[in-house]
Amino acid sequence: MVKSPETKLEVGVPRGSVLGPLLFAVYCSPAADVIASHGIRHHQYTDDTQLHLAMRANNTAAGLSTLAPCTANIKLWFMQNKLQLNPDKSEAMVMGTANQLQAASSLTLVKVTGVDLSVADDIKVLGVLLDRRLTFDKHVSTVAQSCNDHAPAIRHIQHLLTMDLAQTLACSLILSRIDYCNAVLHNAPSGTMHELQRVQNNATRIIHQAPRRSHAYSLLKKLHWLPVEQRISYKLALLTFKTRQTSAPAYLSLHIIARSRTRSLRSSDVPLLHVPFRCTVIGK
Repeated sequence: MVKSPETKLEVGVPRGSVLGPLLFAVYCSPAADVIASHGIRHHQYTDDTQLHLAMRANNTAAGLSTLAPCTANIKLWFMQNKLQLNPDKSEAMVMGTANQLQAASSLTLVKVTGVDLSVADDIKVLGVLLDRRLTFDKHVSTVAQSCNDHAPAIRHIQHLLTMDLAQTLACSLILSRIDYCNAVLHNAPSGTMHELQRVQNNATRIIHQAPRRSHAYSLLKKLHWLPVEQRISYKLALLTFKTRQTSAPAYLSLHIIARSRTRSLRSSDVPLLHVPFRCTVIGK
């Protein structure tokens, strides 16, 4: 073991340090108070800050009048704390139902710290493509295309690999992309799920060196791979269980509420959760 020489730092954190991400999050945490003071919801993940603003489709000006001073104060806070907010790298998008988007079609620009941002049809948030209707069609197509780019390469060298090594490659290059943030696809349209299922089936056939039209269900069982929809359900169940047990993260724990019972039923001992009512598909 070799120990590096000690150096005293007056400011900053060495790049690549273990405490770097934690210290950065602590240093930037007061920005949340600036955002909350304007009554705007937000979410922070390292250097990525998202602002969520609910507006009426027929009166977007009222909502944007709150957003402009909020972003200006955030920029001022960053400048006072020796950080830089680059509005040119910011993006804006309006989400809603088809009728709401039609009513708000006149909203094409959003002003952020004095810079006019064009309203985008989709934005990438931590590797997930969000569209205006939250259909996730483009995200799934992008994931499927990325997986299909790697599948031929694995098939080309599969005869040189053992089954365990081929499975490891498929898990790291294909299955990892299918599983990444797949919880957002819960209750997605069947056509969207079938596109990802075809990708998984193709990877299964490659591992087993099976014909392209062979039935994939039995091959999935041999690999102990759950189908895509069941993988999503399993991840949601696991996430819910961990959140219930640890009450963290708080922004999820606050929304996971046990169902209250007004009278005794046979299902009283079942740990059911309260499902809030939503009248629109995008709300659900």
